[in-house]
Parts: sequence; structure tokens; C-alpha cells
Amino acid sequence: MNPDPSVADPGAAVAEEPPAPACVMSFNASDASGAGGSGGDVATIAAMGAHTLPVITSIVLRDSAEVFDQHPIEAEHVAEQARTILEDVTLAAWKVGFLGNADNVAAVAEILSDYPDVPLVAYMPSLGWVDEDDLQNYMEAFRELILPAAEVLVGNHKTLTDFLLPDWDNERAPSARELAVAAGEHGARFVLVTGVMLPSKGKEQWIDNVLASPQGALTGEKFELFEAGFVGAGDTLSAALAALLASGAELSDAVGEALQFLDQSLDAGFRPGMGNVVPDRFFWALPPPEDGEAGAEGDAEPDDNNGLPPGASRRVH
Repeated sequence: MNPDPSVADPGAAVAEEPPAPACVMSFNASDASGAGGSGGDVATIAAMGAHTLPVITSIVLRDSAEVFDQHPIEAEHVAEQARTILEDVTLAAWKVGFLGNADNVAAVAEILSDYPDVPLVAYMPSLGWVDEDDLQNYMEAFRELILPAAEVLVGNHKTLTDFLLPDWDNERAPSARELAVAAGEHGARFVLVTGVMLPSKGKEQWIDNVLASPQGALTGEKFELFEAGFVGAGDTLSAALAALLASGAELSDAVGEALQFLDQSLDAGFRPGMGNVVPDRFFWALPPPEDGEAGAEGDAEPDDNNGLPPGASRRVH
């Protein structure tokens, strides 16, 4: 009897499937603005060609200008989200953002410890809005439990100084290498320090973004600073870096590409509300402007703000 030709061969169907993109698990807060947090990670990692496995750690109440409050997810529910999908999907990298509280830090660290060969990018955002006692407990737990597993710790120069060297009293700001030494004492292999202020040249102010190990600076990129605010830049950079490492890029190459991606995302940034500017992670998908439209080549009116909305800048924070 001849087989029914309308019935597909399951084995053949599987063989014809294209390979899945690299998967990155993101532990981060839900941010309804879409600027950072889990939503920002999903957009960034997708834009880099990888797939996000988002684990929600807290619900942050904010608009595009400021954070008002947060409601951490129970630690057991954070762990259940991660464990359930990890039993099914092969992981290529981790991205750890804001975890909500010290209990969640401990829960995430326990999961990370079961996958020691998967590279981890840890991001420390500015958390000045968190209650002081809760913040101290959170940072202590993050230092003791997350940094030992981190391939790279990402953060703004001032934020990492407060986090890693809280007793720093030198008039000179610590170098990226000194921050890397402090991070290395807790187990992190590298730091990617953003927003390092460079000596000004007339009206121009530049910032450096440096990848460093305890032995010294390795690579980085310099950006010009314009005085206006972005929200979500740090989450964008760290998620892009995690996606690139998941895809097999070498660390120095991944840092350079992630910084260039961030720069272009900020150049194309938009203001969705009355607050800060949000990076556009899909700048590369926008069609070029047609003749007669703003930004088209040959326009009579020059672009006085590098393609950004009024008041926008390329400040990494």
C-alpha cells in the first residue's frame, strides 16, 4: 500500500527547520515605558539577531522621566520562571539587570551557579530611587552572589564607583582599571565602564567608555556628550553585549560592536512622552528619508542635532 503523500514526514520537517537563534536569558524588571528593563532587553537582543528569554524580577512604576516605586516578584516565582524554560531551551548567555531585592538576587545566583560555562553580563543601573536600607542590602547581595559569576560588569562610571568603591575619597575619580580591580576582588573578570568624563576641549565635552580588567584597559569608544538625558542606554548596551557573546563573538569585538550599536540607537532616539529620550534599537530597519523629507540628502535646512529629537543627546548612563 502506498503511503498517503499528504502526510508529511516528521523527520524531514525537523531536518528542514532553520537553526534557532542564540538564546539569552534576561533577568530584569518590567518597565512599562519600554525604555529599559525587560522590554528594552527584548528589543535590543532581537535587534542583535538573538532570542530573549525574559524573566521578570520586579514591576517598576515609572514614566519616561523618573521612577516612582517598584513591586518585587516573589523569589520563588522568579526561580520558577527561569527553571521552567531552562528545562526546555539551550541557553547561550545571561543578562542580569535589576533584580528587585536581595532575596531575588539569591534566587538568581542559585540558578546561575548551575550553568557556570554560560557567559554572564551583569548590569548595575543607578538605583538612587531605592530606599537606602534596601539598597545597601541589595548591593551587598549583588557583590557577593552575582559578581563571582560575571564575565562582564557594565555600569556608569559614577554608579560603579558608588557600588565598588563606596569609601573612595580621592579627589581624582577612580580609573576603569581601579574599578576592575575592585570588581575582580568579588570575582568579576571585566568591567565595561561608561560615561568616563574626559578633559573638555573648548565647548566640546567627550566621554570614554572603557572595557578593563584588573591588569588595565583593553578597548573602548569615545562619544561626544550633549547635555540632555536618555533612559535605557545602560540596559541597551548590556543586552547588546550579552547577545553578541551568545552568538560567539570575542569579548573585545563584542564590546566594540555593542558600543557602536548603542551610539546609533541613541542617534536615532525618540521622545515618547514628556520625559527623556528612548534609544531606537531598530534604527537600521527604518527606510531612508525620501526627497523633500526632513533628513533627506540635499535638504536646505541642516540637521542641527545629529538626527536626534530636540534636546536629545548621546549620554550613556
